[in-house]
Order: sequence, then C-alpha cells, then structure tokens
Amino acid sequence: MNEELAQNAPAWVRVREALEGFARRSPSRFAVLIFAAMILVFTAIFAAPFSGANNTPTALADALFTAVSTICVSGLSTVDMATHWSPLGNAFVFIGTQIGAIGVLTLASVLGAIISGGLGLRAKLMIASDTNPLRLHAGPVPEGQAIKLGDVGGLVVSVAVSLFAIETVIAILMMPSVMAAGYPVGESIWYSFYYAASAFTNTGFTPNIGGLAIFQGDFWFLSLIMIAVMLGSFGFPVLYALRRHLFHPRKWSLHVKLTLTTWWLLWAGGILAFLIVSPIGSTAFRAFDAGQRIFEAAFLSTMARSGGFNIVDISQLDTATLLLTDMLMFIGGGSASTAGGIKVTTFAILLLAAVAEARGRSSIEVFRRRVPSDVLRLGVSVVLWGATTVALGTLILSNITDAPLEYILFDVISGFATVGMSTGVTASLPDSGVYVMAAIMFMGRVGTVTLAAALAASQVGQFFNHPEERPIVG
Repeated sequence: MNEELAQNAPAWVRVREALEGFARRSPSRFAVLIFAAMILVFTAIFAAPFSGANNTPTALADALFTAVSTICVSGLSTVDMATHWSPLGNAFVFIGTQIGAIGVLTLASVLGAIISGGLGLRAKLMIASDTNPLRLHAGPVPEGQAIKLGDVGGLVVSVAVSLFAIETVIAILMMPSVMAAGYPVGESIWYSFYYAASAFTNTGFTPNIGGLAIFQGDFWFLSLIMIAVMLGSFGFPVLYALRRHLFHPRKWSLHVKLTLTTWWLLWAGGILAFLIVSPIGSTAFRAFDAGQRIFEAAFLSTMARSGGFNIVDISQLDTATLLLTDMLMFIGGGSASTAGGIKVTTFAILLLAAVAEARGRSSIEVFRRRVPSDVLRLGVSVVLWGATTVALGTLILSNITDAPLEYILFDVISGFATVGMSTGVTASLPDSGVYVMAAIMFMGRVGTVTLAAALAASQVGQFFNHPEERPIVG
C-alpha cells in the first residue's frame, strides 16, 4: 500500500523523499553532493553573459574555477576579479562566499532541513559533525565536545549572526579609509562590504583595480583586514563559546583552548620566522623599514591562516619565505571555520602525540584533559589526505606548466588550504591545469571534513583482537 502511494505521489515529493533517504544513509556524501550542486549552479551563473563585463560570456574553465573558488572560499582566480565581472557578477561572487563560509556539512544539513521541513536529529548531527566529525562516531560521544546537540540551533543562529554582525562592523570601520582613497560614496560602501566579507570568509578577493596596493600605507584598513581574517579563521564553535563565556576561560572546552593557543603560537612564531628569514632573501621585505617589516610579517602570518590577501608580490619572495608560508598555509586555521588546511587542532594533536611518545606516555594529555586515541587516528587520516592531495596536485601540474617547482607547490597548497595567495602560476595555467587546480580546491575544502566525518561514522566496535606484533619503524 505504501509503495502504491509512493508511486502515485507527485514527482517533487518523490525527489524530496529520495534526497531525505540519501541524507540519512550518508550525510558526508550528501554534503559533497550539495557542494557540487552549488558549484554547478554558480558555474552556469558565471558563464552567462550577464555576469561578465560588457555582457560578455565567460569561458567554461574560468567560470567553473571561479565558482569553485567562490563556494570553497579559496580566493584564487584565473581572471581579474576587479574588471572581468559585471556588477551582477560581483554580487554573485559576494553571495557565493557567504554560502561557502558556513561550512560543508552545515550547508547540507540546513538544506536538508528545508527539504524535510525541520531541523531533526540527523540534521543536528550533521551540523555538530561540521564542528567535530566525532559527532558521527558510532557509540558514546566524549564530553567536552565543541558543540553539544542541544546547542546546535544556537550555533546555526550564531553562524548567521557572526557573518552579518562582524562583516557589517568591519565594513563600517573600513568606509573612511575607502573614501579617503578617492572612491565615490556608493563604491566606497560596496567595496567596504566586499572587503569585509572577503576577509571574514577568508576568501581574499579584491573588488577594486589595484587591490590592496591602493591601501598599502593605510595601517588602519590593513589591520581591519587582519582582524576579520583572524575572527573567521578561529571557527564558529570558538566564536560561539567566546560569545557565551568570553571572560570565563574555565568554561571553555578543550577544543576552544587548543584552537586559540595553537593559533596564537603559530601566528607569533610565523611573525618571528618571517622577520628572520624574509629580509635576507626577499627584495620585497628589504624595501621596508623596521616598522613596516614587523607589520608585513604580521600581515603575512595572518594571511597564511587562509586569508589570501597580500601587500607584497608573492612571486618576489625567496624560496625560504615561500616554504615557510607553505607550512603555515598547510596547517591553516581552526576547525569549522572559514579557513582551510588540515586545521590547527589537527596539528596540535599530532604535535602532542609526538611529545607524549617522546616522554614514554601512553596517552595524550593537555589542559588536564586526556585526548582519546580515535582523535589521533582521525588527525593522521586528515594529514595523509592533505599531503596526498598536495603531492598529486604538484606532480600533475608540474607536467602541465614549466613554472618553477616552488611556485607550483605554493599555488597547490594555497588551493588545497583555500588560502588564495598565488605566485602567478594559477592565472597562467592552460584549461587542463585550471581543472586540476579546481579539483584541488574542492578536495581541500570538502574533502577533509567529509573524510573525517565518514571515517568517524564508519568506526565500529571490535569484538576480538589479533595477536600483537611490532614492525620496525624509523
């Protein structure tokens, strides 16, 4: 009887039920499907004549690449973002970055909730797993998670409020600088909101001709860019926790403490390393005075989190500076943030595991908390996924372009970690290379979180153990 009713149901009902069933069976695959669908929609939009300047259609490779870069908040581009797009095209770029910023599984779960008519348990699990893939773990969930299921609704509201409030405040504070640069009032308002959104979402697109070079001496404007990138790269669970318990650190979860501590240590360490390494080999740094060098080092260390903006020509940096930036970009920002990379908590867990092993301890302990072994296994999987993606991408592109290897590696890591800084390799790629780089960006943004969620969901109990034997390692 139910089968007969299902067959006689309208087409849209059958499609909705099919999507609901697919989302229940495989949330991570559903998330990939949703992100891919969004990219296809925006590819069609960007390829249309109305999105191009002078009503000119955009080539498929460039349209697809821009769609991937926008939805994955990567910031890399094969066209001049300031001149290639019409006002409507730029508006779609702005909208796409907002969609991509909220997260892979969160987007999928919200759309799933719209389809099913409510935010059920499965949708809440998917949103919670966007902040922590272990939420899809089969079995008891450890205490101290980034977001509890009861707080998921508050998190969704927090994401929307954070996007709107932070970007609005940053944009208002930017307006005097943009107007002082000589832009009319209307353009100043648009540029301010575009820059604020591009910074908070860690995209790195610039809407004006000349980009940040126009504001190179405006430390107020550049500092606002840095602040917005920092807030975006902390992650929505961290912002949610800080909003509730800003002055009560004892109430912060382990995730919040680990994210903030590792983020600031990497940021400060990056500044110090850039000040030591860059002035020696990079002509761009030698042109600055002492104060400007410190600011540029801080700016570059911040943008390596996944910000994507730059006030020096990346191609003019020496090999050591490029390699240092590669390492910071690969680590990226906080989990469930607008930043990319393997995430700072993943890096922290691996580092803590190495320290624990060196001290002969059987467990990872930090901030008076013990980290379960499955978290370490998940972290190792994410790092291996990232390293494999970068290695294969670099190998393929090295056979497509004659650019120096350090330039190719830089752009591949920038694409995987959705950073957006480029040595110029990406813009000069043929169509085949453009498609490869688009795939790298997609895997970097979607692959890590969905891989982690899929691995966490697939873990099952083991009823017996095989005999133990130790292979030689090292």
